[in-house]
Amino acid sequence: MKLRYSPTSPYVRKVSIVAIETGLDSRIEHVETNVWDPQTDIGGTNPLGKVPTLILDDGTALFDSPVVCEYLDSLHDGPRLFPAAGDARWQTLRLQALGDGVLDAAVHVVVESRREESLRSQGWIERQKTVIGRALDVLEEDIEALQGDLSIGLISVGCALGYLDFRLPDEPWRRDHPALADWFEAFSERPSMASTIPADPS
Repeated sequence: MKLRYSPTSPYVRKVSIVAIETGLDSRIEHVETNVWDPQTDIGGTNPLGKVPTLILDDGTALFDSPVVCEYLDSLHDGPRLFPAAGDARWQTLRLQALGDGVLDAAVHVVVESRREESLRSQGWIERQKTVIGRALDVLEEDIEALQGDLSIGLISVGCALGYLDFRLPDEPWRRDHPALADWFEAFSERPSMASTIPADPS
């Protein structure tokens, strides 16, 4: 398998953590891809032009992160990160949706903030920050949901909080979410989290 990736993508980080936690990382060839390069060929593999994209041995391309993560979770014999059925599955997918929603909103803030000032919409930025705040409020209030066994929900929330620290370091999300901050500090000690901390190329 080949993984088309960017070293700073939080969605790629989700996939990388799943690959490590399931023992599949050594079976994946990592192919760094700059989707913003006008000459990139990623569109020929993934029509959405995004990473992560997982290319299977038969040439099939899977995207994006929820699909790739669930596929990897189907390849190992250990505890499932995606529960198969019942309430546990829906609660896990709900957490994944919250984490991915925070990521989506944070990425919107980053992209909009990088536009020329004359084209930038502060209203759009504030709308996305409101989304982030609401989602973190829900996670703070339901912190018990993050105390269970490792799942794609916990991984998604962990990647979302890590991305806030990486790209929006001036946002004081810990101030109003102390329980979530404590959870993230402990969760970040997992080797899979510690080994996938994003950094801009030097």
